[in-house]
Amino acid sequence: MNFLAHIYLSGNSDDVIFGNFIGDYVKGADYNHYSSEVRKGILLHRAIDFYTDSHPVVRRSKLRFANAYHKYAGVIVDILYDHILAINWNKFYPEELTWYTERFYYLVESRFNQLPKGMQGFITSLLKNDWLMAYSTLPGIERVLRGMSQKTSLPDETDFAMNLLRTQFDQISAEFFEFFPDLINYVEKNFAVGIIHKRENRA
Repeated sequence: MNFLAHIYLSGNSDDVIFGNFIGDYVKGADYNHYSSEVRKGILLHRAIDFYTDSHPVVRRSKLRFANAYHKYAGVIVDILYDHILAINWNKFYPEELTWYTERFYYLVESRFNQLPKGMQGFITSLLKNDWLMAYSTLPGIERVLRGMSQKTSLPDETDFAMNLLRTQFDQISAEFFEFFPDLINYVEKNFAVGIIHKRENRA
């Protein structure tokens, strides 16, 4: 999963949210340098990634992008799943996405000096370009993918990805909604972070 899902799955603890958010930048046993709740967030991040990569529905989604993106197909699925979460945010969380992201940005800015090495430049870009809200629109997703293809080793197949998202949106969305409740249940069972749900989604 990508940033928005990782943050949502962290519950309401600032320390867990922060740990989950920096999880990709904390390698090996380096997580022991952090407080217990931040460590919990880092370990949660690793568990979410492992569970996601192992899930058969996610593998089905990856196959749609494998010909163009090869080993990076999972990166694309992570981003597109965040898009589907963003446009359906009110089905999962009682607060509007704009307010939720603003609170998260404030948290990151307030802990800017605690970020792992190499992450501060990335965070500056994330805040400047409002990436979390960008996930909620097709132009925003396209901008994210093009930027990644220019700055990382992600193949420059943005046109392919966007065309597939438009033409197979219903199928990809159905796969997200088949998978995401499983992920929520896994996190709640194993980490007890207190994920907030919309009341109607608790049935």
